[in-house]
Amino acid sequence: MIKNMTRGLAAFTLALTPLALPASAHAAPGGAQTFPLSYAVDQIPVADENRTGYTRDKFRHWNSGLDPADGCNTRNEVLLAEAAEAPSVAAGCKLSEGEWLSYYDEQEVTDPGKLDIDHMVPLAEAWDSGASAWDAKRREAYANDQGAAASLVAVTARSNRQKADQDPATWMPPAPNATCRYLGEWVATKLRWGLSADQAEIDTIKVYAGGPCDLQVVHYNPAP
Repeated sequence: MIKNMTRGLAAFTLALTPLALPASAHAAPGGAQTFPLSYAVDQIPVADENRTGYTRDKFRHWNSGLDPADGCNTRNEVLLAEAAEAPSVAAGCKLSEGEWLSYYDEQEVTDPGKLDIDHMVPLAEAWDSGASAWDAKRREAYANDQGAAASLVAVTARSNRQKADQDPATWMPPAPNATCRYLGEWVATKLRWGLSADQAEIDTIKVYAGGPCDLQVVHYNPAP
């Protein structure tokens, strides 16, 4: 059994603070923001999506990660950071048996080859929502973002591929307990990178924010 919380679970838990607005929201030094989900979703600009010109290779990934000297690319650095039980690391940053929890479907995984590193807001969705106007360097920064626990998450390949490039209006994690965390992390990522959302996406999140996820808190730092 997994005994430790993953990197993301530690960063995005339910908070029991009152949700009055704006008293429950605050900005910490350095630009960190904390808002109730119901308030945070209203901070996302609403705009129609446009996928014109999108190709996946416009977002370079995986690059050499946070520490180019460690020999691990972004994918493997995320796996190492999120492991509940650390894997063995061989030459060339080859990972073997460890233990991870895929929170989308609550599956325990011991083989790193059976995990995908999911972009919380998929690359295509990011393009649709404003990344098409970025330069290549910023898109690479987005695709390899380890500056926020929510941006990249290790999940089962099956759940990642079911999600594909969908937003919350058309896909939610299959594990019911994952819903509020997922929406909090989705909104945090959109706010971190200044991305927009379409109306269906906003409406779906608001349904949950005003109901079963009314205690969910969103934490984010604006991207550099």
